[in-house]
Amino acid sequence: MNRTVVRTFKHKIGKNQFVVIQIFQKAVSTVSNGNALASNAANVKIFKKVDSKRRKH
Repeated sequence: MNRTVVRTFKHKIGKNQFVVIQIFQKAVSTVSNGNALASNAANVKIFKKVDSKRRKH
């Protein structure tokens, strides 16, 4: 069973704004014969929000 919990936080320090992404994953694999591989890889994409006023037409 694969389980993923993602939490995002925004922190502002001075003029800079930081995005903190916490990813908690668990990967389990079982087999009776042969080899098993449990992958705990994560793909993260961050998109910038586009304001409706500044969007290009």
